Amino acid sequence: MSTHERTVVSAVPTGLWIGGDVVPGSRGTLAVHDPATGDVLTEVADADAADAMVALDVAVAARTDWARTAPRERGEILRRAYELMTARADSLALLMTLEMGKPLADARAEVAYAAEFLRWYGEEAVRISGRWSVAPDGNSRLLTMKQPVGPSLMITPWNFPLAMGTRKVGPAVAAGCTMVVKPAAQTPLSMYAFAALLQEAGLPDGVLNVVTTSRSGEVMEPLIRDPRLRKLTFTGSTGVGRRLVEQSATQLLRVSMELGGNAPFLVLADADLDAAVEGAMVAKMRNMGEACTAANRFLVHESVADEFAGRLANRMAALRVGRGTEPGVQVGPLIDEPAQDKVSELVQDALDGGAKVLTGGKPASPPGWFFEPTVLTDVAPDAACLREEIFGPVAPITRFATIDEAISLANDTEYGLVAYAYTRDLSTALRLAEELDTGMVGLNRGVISNAAAPFGGVKHSGFGREGGHEGIEEFLETKYVGLET
Repeated sequence: MSTHERTVVSAVPTGLWIGGDVVPGSRGTLAVHDPATGDVLTEVADADAADAMVALDVAVAARTDWARTAPRERGEILRRAYELMTARADSLALLMTLEMGKPLADARAEVAYAAEFLRWYGEEAVRISGRWSVAPDGNSRLLTMKQPVGPSLMITPWNFPLAMGTRKVGPAVAAGCTMVVKPAAQTPLSMYAFAALLQEAGLPDGVLNVVTTSRSGEVMEPLIRDPRLRKLTFTGSTGVGRRLVEQSATQLLRVSMELGGNAPFLVLADADLDAAVEGAMVAKMRNMGEACTAANRFLVHESVADEFAGRLANRMAALRVGRGTEPGVQVGPLIDEPAQDKVSELVQDALDGGAKVLTGGKPASPPGWFFEPTVLTDVAPDAACLREEIFGPVAPITRFATIDEAISLANDTEYGLVAYAYTRDLSTALRLAEELDTGMVGLNRGVISNAAAPFGGVKHSGFGREGGHEGIEEFLETKYVGLET
């Protein structure tokens, strides 16, 4: 690390953040690695179940006072946090690049995206409202009010370590909920930096508590089964999400699950190929393909498949791979060695089934966990990369002949998070929007995430929504009061 990098890392709290204090973990510490080199950046506290329970105790104790806080005050805290995050974008981006690997340009974009959730929900805090109506028989009045759900557990992933935090914490703060956050062990530094920033913005101690651990399952389960917890929100794999939902059933928790994806990217015969290739680069290569929204299957009409594949391969081959802190780097490392191994296995499986490599196809030379930007054609229908989430810079291309076939192929998956489609025909676009079985659709757009819009999926991609007005509803209960008149 350079001197500047060490300074940025050393400024981050590395103990458990409980009640506004930094405390050690009962299990000692766990190492945080730079995925571009494998070197240890620093070590953070490693919590056990008792530590996590203390964090929940604190969140429960702070619940009543925080729920009574004026909406304007909650909104102003988020506004100040937005301003602080924006002012410190460079240092936060560097921290994220060091622990997660994405190029600095991508990290800066994530900081801006993350901050927008703070601004959006700072404005939503004062717009929480109920309704007043007259009963149909005219003899009583019906009052409906919104109240905070209560103590909430948030489990965030490593791929967007800051944005996935603000997307959950922002609406919870606005709604008046207290929180325990468990960030991914690979990328805890961004969340600890965020916790310190919120304290500086005026968030009362105990409202937000952060716990890092190397044993997530055994440390989180007691909290999930605790009757004082009232909300669980998780972003991560479908397999882990399924287990968490099962655990949450004991207390009938309010649950939001943002899980895996297998996004189809449809290119129709009439598509603007320049726009489609540009959109494909963003939909596939944002975050090195390590995103649940990443285009996972490219379904291209047979009349334009060769041209699209050639153009995409040329663009992918020209990308510069390297440590995200280096000037001009466009593709950083994967998060760790198991991630690199998985991508390698998926590519090899496709090749064994007859696929052809137009560019890339193998891990880049060490150090670090890099994989070459890859385009595959002639991918067999039963290839694992068409069924599983790749989570890497690999674009498998298959052909279709009719729009009916395209829709059938796109929907032939247990996942349903997002789909992308390129066409110049309005009727076709509307049909795709209606018939693609996903929670989100990008029409002639490669990126659709927006703080003002609801984010979430269907089927095995989860339930509940984050972002938009819908996001704050996940942290509010509806209470009805009948008034005799």
